Amino acid sequence: MLNGKQVVAVIPARGGSKSIPGKNIRPLKGKPLLVWAIEVAQQISEIDRIIVSTDNAEIAAIAQANGAEVYPRPQHLATDEALVIDALKDLLHALNSEHAAAYWVVLLEPTCPLRSPEDVRECLKLIGQGGIDSVATFTDAELNPHRAWRVVDGKAEVFIPGAIPWLPRQKLPKAYQLNGAVYVFRADLLAQETQSILVGRVGAVLMPRDRSQDIDENIDFIVVEALLEKANS
Repeated sequence: MLNGKQVVAVIPARGGSKSIPGKNIRPLKGKPLLVWAIEVAQQISEIDRIIVSTDNAEIAAIAQANGAEVYPRPQHLATDEALVIDALKDLLHALNSEHAAAYWVVLLEPTCPLRSPEDVRECLKLIGQGGIDSVATFTDAELNPHRAWRVVDGKAEVFIPGAIPWLPRQKLPKAYQLNGAVYVFRADLLAQETQSILVGRVGAVLMPRDRSQDIDENIDFIVVEALLEKANS
């Protein structure tokens, strides 16, 4: 519970990844990727339920064996083109129909396994203080937008009008990017949105780059395993 309201952690894990087949249950240091997210959620006292949304029987079995609930995801919400927000809306509708509506939702993507319980707690603490409706974790931007360019018909121009891309890094305005580790939001506001998981007034929790690694390709597993080795050495 957070401020007397139910908190539900949702872990979206479809089975049809093309970049890395079976990505969500591929072992990372001997543990399925999905389980890293489940174990973090289990360490957060405010979280009342941990639900894995999936279309895949093997993922469902692993999730249940590791203490999570499973809600089936319709096939049309598990394609490469499907959006996580639509799967979330489907799940929240199912919970409402069971009279078990969530007030707060914590979204934990399996692909950011190095998040810590403290990262989640910081997000819950921030939103629990009031004044904001959703929170996400951010890290330093890999490319400062003042150094980005667009190319149109073979002609290059700076992406931000007036930007000076060759300024020293220290003189560029600070820029951040979403790292996909943690999202927290009010469930009732998500139903009003059509595009964004970050609803209403948005708060930010900063995470270091070394805990913000997102797994999208095979090489990302190698990088994350190396970071884990370094952390445990």
